[in-house]
Amino acid sequence: MHNLNWEDLRHFAAVSRTGSVAAAGRDLGVNYSTVLRRLESLERALGVRLFERLQSGYVMTAAGEVLKRRLAPVEEALGSAQRELGGIDGALSGTIRLTTTDTLAHGLLMPILQRFQALHPGVDLQLIVSNQFLSLTQREADVAVRPSNVPPSNLVGRKAGVLATGFYASRAYLEQAQLRGVGLTDWAAHRWVVPDASLAHLAAAEWLARTVPAQQYGVRADSLLTMVDAARHDMGVAPLLTMLAEGEPSLVRLAEPDPQFHTQLWVLTHRDLRNVARIKALNQFLYDALRAHPHLL
Repeated sequence: MHNLNWEDLRHFAAVSRTGSVAAAGRDLGVNYSTVLRRLESLERALGVRLFERLQSGYVMTAAGEVLKRRLAPVEEALGSAQRELGGIDGALSGTIRLTTTDTLAHGLLMPILQRFQALHPGVDLQLIVSNQFLSLTQREADVAVRPSNVPPSNLVGRKAGVLATGFYASRAYLEQAQLRGVGLTDWAAHRWVVPDASLAHLAAAEWLARTVPAQQYGVRADSLLTMVDAARHDMGVAPLLTMLAEGEPSLVRLAEPDPQFHTQLWVLTHRDLRNVARIKALNQFLYDALRAHPHLL
């Protein structure tokens, strides 16, 4: 038996269970000829006829009845295992290590993760907040929610939306700038709150390096949240995510967000983990929630 083709045995079991070749095909989602081919392959391997081909249909031979009895406990064991594993998957328990940036954790993800945990209390969420990509290959994390226009090629996932960036400053700063004769969009004359070297990959950081003299940089920060705070405290114009800045009453947007500064937002995992039930459920939940979020394009 251990040398037989399991697919042949599965098709035989379906015919014996459903009572006809056509019904077995419907049950397995294959066509009539595929079932016939599998039965013939099994009969050749065993060297016996399992069915008599009659005008009224297929009738099981004595050899077929023996094989049917032998397969019955195997089918039952497989069905039981499938039900048990399905129950485990349905319960969604276990640990998920999720890595994201401080900006996304603070400004976007917490309400979404709270709803997911309320639906699946058996899942233990471990949040790793870092502006560096952790290695999902080495299992430093299971899921990553990351802003990137070039996500790592060794990960799989989907783009959930786009983050827009605009230029903002406080009302008090703009009043001071106006007294100095600096216009709203006179970019090179403003004082700036800028990303530091750790965020140099951002399109806005590259634009600033080309457009604004370095002596105009008043504050450098390794966190977009810190940049919002610095702008609120009158320290200069800052390239800020609209999802963070639009809710700040003291900040004024100086120009419409430029698409050249847009950043894609990805939900990512390692390809070996994508079908683990709890990982798959969280990935889908995050994707659906982010796609519907009003602050994402």
